[in-house]
Amino acid sequence: MNKNCFWLFLFYCMTFSSCLPTVEKYLKSDDVEEKYRAAENYYIKKKYNNAQQLFENLFPLIKGTDKYEDVFYKYAYTAYYQHEYLNAENLFKTFAETFPNSDKAEECEYMRAYCYYKEVPFVDLDQTPTEKAIAIMQSFIANHPGSKRINDATEVIDKCRATLEKKDFASAKLYYNLGYFKAAALYFANMLVAYPESSRSEEYKSLEIKSYLHYALNSIEDKQAERFKKVIEECDEFNFQFSNTSPFAIEIIKIKKMSTQKINKLQNEQSKKSDRS
Repeated sequence: MNKNCFWLFLFYCMTFSSCLPTVEKYLKSDDVEEKYRAAENYYIKKKYNNAQQLFENLFPLIKGTDKYEDVFYKYAYTAYYQHEYLNAENLFKTFAETFPNSDKAEECEYMRAYCYYKEVPFVDLDQTPTEKAIAIMQSFIANHPGSKRINDATEVIDKCRATLEKKDFASAKLYYNLGYFKAAALYFANMLVAYPESSRSEEYKSLEIKSYLHYALNSIEDKQAERFKKVIEECDEFNFQFSNTSPFAIEIIKIKKMSTQKINKLQNEQSKKSDRS
């Protein structure tokens, strides 16, 4: 290609591209059908920002027509696909309330809950969205017991509960590491109640026992016997709940033996004091 041909070709490309429709041109257009087709085309091509602008612009023009439901549905997804999860959650909720008899209403109820799940933060942050996602997913399951999305909803709930479990474990371990052993013991005990089917239940129980042990060891002498008895009670409960093949079983046996020896020693010292008096 010679130099003259190159510049001619470049001029042609620039001229042609300047004539291509842009989203601004469609927004200013009075042709509703043209605007609708453009929005649909942008949506299909996954240009969600452009589609979102046009769908929003179409609302007052098509409200009450047979296109309104479909536009609202896709408008909600344009927010979702752009990771605007709080906005999408509200739009899916509004769709389900506005079109309760739609064949897409159930899907939008599910997507509303799923948007909360997508907002689930890192473990060390506030878990309010996680708790909200669980609550709304549970509501979805209750309201749609025969839905094909039940398994997906249950999986989301399990993942959210796993996040909450990690958060609670981090808090309990922090108390333990800082030496707040009574608080740590109570936290680990609560975790056993909150997550009864956790694969880490044995670990939580062992950490509860170790917390009570350290609490007893660091107590004043007058309180130690009572607190070592608590350790022994928790050891017995561990043995009742879990198999003796547990990876923590040997450690628990040692803790119980130590606590028994501590109590015996304290009782012997108390007897000697009584004899001297």
